[in-house]
Amino acid sequence: MKRFVASETFSQSCLNNGAFEHLNTLFNLNSHTDWPSFDWLNGLKDLKNPQGLNIRFTPNSELENETRYYEAIIFETGQVPTREQNWHDLFGAFIWCLFPKTKALLNELHIEEIEAHGTKQRSKKRNAITLFDECGVILVVDNDEIISQLKSHQWSEAFVEQRAQWGKNYLPFTFGHANYEMMTNPFIGLTGKLVCIKAAESFYELSLEQQYHYLDTQLYQMIKDGLLEDNKKMSPVPLLGVPSWYEENQEASFYANTDYFRPKRK
Repeated sequence: MKRFVASETFSQSCLNNGAFEHLNTLFNLNSHTDWPSFDWLNGLKDLKNPQGLNIRFTPNSELENETRYYEAIIFETGQVPTREQNWHDLFGAFIWCLFPKTKALLNELHIEEIEAHGTKQRSKKRNAITLFDECGVILVVDNDEIISQLKSHQWSEAFVEQRAQWGKNYLPFTFGHANYEMMTNPFIGLTGKLVCIKAAESFYELSLEQQYHYLDTQLYQMIKDGLLEDNKKMSPVPLLGVPSWYEENQEASFYANTDYFRPKRK
């Protein structure tokens, strides 16, 4: 498997595939010619942490003497430690803007787990929270068949036979900022953790911004109800298989690579 290496320079060419369509639409990300400034990032949305403090994306250089754990800094101060000129942290900021309720809840849950288990011992719940935070993908669907196919690793049925439904009745949304980072330089093996949400017909009539607001509310409640108690309610999804997210997947033969599109273990 190819080892992922993120580019250290900002390039519009990294944002050309369909995986970045939402960021380009909502934030005009691909109109930037250099790394967005912190002033620009902090002016995007009025965000709050779990304690109602203002979220502020803060350069790591201003926190070099900070000894608290990453999640504790966010929870206690509202400051989100953010590495300068860094894809991973830039996308993390966008996820805060798109899913503010859910991100604040995850921060609160991290703190609860740390208080219960410390920073060295990671519980199943905290592992699940971290995995979804980094690699989560939400798929909005209108039927149970596609959910069953994806969970059963019926990749050709889901991605090839039903290809016309993707972008129409099957709408993918990225939650994990690590997914975004790795899609700037995609490689065979890139896999996300999938959560499917069935939506009413009215969802498809919403604007993109309204859809994110709806999903943020739904996801918040699902996590409250136990979605991330462990990893069992998430399933793997090969991200390069998502139609429009990777140019080479236009041919059905792309999905014949069983080292990547692995069958379900019996």
